[in-house]
Amino acid sequence: MDKVLNRLRNLDAYPKINEDFFNRTLSGGVITLVSSIIMLLLFFSEFRLYLHTVTETKLLVDTSRGGTLRIHFDVTFPAVRCSLLSLDAMDISGEQHLDIRHDIIKKRIDSLGNVIEARQDGIGAPKIETPLQRHGGRLGKDEKYCGSCYGAETADDDCCNSCEEVREAYRKKGWGMTNIDLIDQCKREGFVQKIKDEEGEGCNIHGSLEVNKVAGNFHFATGKSFHQSNFLQDLLAFQQDKYNISHRINRLAFGDFYPGVINPLDGVQWVQEAPNGMYQYFIKVVPTIYTDIRGRTINSNQFSVTEHFKSAEMGLYQSLPGVFFFYDLSPIKVTFKEEHASFLHFVTHICAIVGGVFTVAGIIDSFIYHGRRALKKKMEIGKFS
Repeated sequence: MDKVLNRLRNLDAYPKINEDFFNRTLSGGVITLVSSIIMLLLFFSEFRLYLHTVTETKLLVDTSRGGTLRIHFDVTFPAVRCSLLSLDAMDISGEQHLDIRHDIIKKRIDSLGNVIEARQDGIGAPKIETPLQRHGGRLGKDEKYCGSCYGAETADDDCCNSCEEVREAYRKKGWGMTNIDLIDQCKREGFVQKIKDEEGEGCNIHGSLEVNKVAGNFHFATGKSFHQSNFLQDLLAFQQDKYNISHRINRLAFGDFYPGVINPLDGVQWVQEAPNGMYQYFIKVVPTIYTDIRGRTINSNQFSVTEHFKSAEMGLYQSLPGVFFFYDLSPIKVTFKEEHASFLHFVTHICAIVGGVFTVAGIIDSFIYHGRRALKKKMEIGKFS
């Protein structure tokens, strides 16, 4: 047993010096105090970094297929009436959504930007309780009145009891409503008068839109859209010769919020100077997956954008007045993952701090100690000589 202990004693890499040979100095005490403070400060700095999370970023090929994309928007048009503003969407798969109203809220605003009225049902009015006329045969004793669709009926029993239902029937036929005053339902509901009452007003439109996860576009058009073979807008009879599509994008996001996301169009404002035209945003959407420190995952998107204004000649609507957002999906996705530095990494840094400061302090102390001894010897030799 004693032999084993002796061998272990011989392995000691830290031989001890007898206390009789210690020589404590004032400079050594000062260096020890300073180095201890430095080690303490560096320790707390490293400990704080260990407690904070770091974000690891990776680029991967996006192999996901199908799915949908949620678009959140909040756009203000200072010079476009809410009744003339519609939201349409279409994609390369051929799917179209015209005059979208679901999850959309419009706010009428005055010239100073104050909200006059907020509504979610667009310009449509409720059905007329007593429709004006019966079509498709004589009125029986127990039959209810049924409003005409003015030639847009698909069957004899089809009814259009509101201006909105007439407009919808025309849209399904691919027709345009060119004279609202001749539609009794619209006349009864005061549709045209409602448009006139909004003269000089602007509109704020916000909400969300769910589209297929393929390339496409959505746009805010000045005038109600109709489904026609050339996808142009058939504007209502009260259309203007000029539309001021000046706008401010308060918010535009593709997907849910995650920490650190930057949407480059938030707060962007554009003022129209040309008489008419369409403003285009070309957007490259990058799928993004964010995983926080607790392991919760958020599937969202980032995007980059370029802008272009396309002017239109008066009387021609090949360039439709409105604000268009053309988006395309990147084949590369980005992943952000929050994580702590490993404990072993933290211990390694602490050891490096302690060892490094201790070694440097020892070198400085040795330099000062031997320098003072050499200076003292030279003084003694000079004194004896």
